[in-house]
Amino acid sequence: MSYSYGDSRSGYNMKKPVEVGKEYEAKIEDLSRRGDGIAKIEGFIIFIANTKQGDNVKFKVTRVGNRFATGELVEA
Repeated sequence: MSYSYGDSRSGYNMKKPVEVGKEYEAKIEDLSRRGDGIAKIEGFIIFIANTKQGDNVKFKVTRVGNRFATGELVEA
């Protein structure tokens, strides 16, 4: 027996809390396996290169995917 929480696409059509080209500020909460900083906005993960855990950063979103976004550092 399988259980479903609606359409298989549910969750993928939700509006993301970040947009490409916009700048945001957040704290780097963790590091990825590749060494990129991990920030979260409304629970949505953003990977930001050249940052370290504990940094408060300003960044610009460069790509938004279904499950995460990437950004580039504007200010540390």
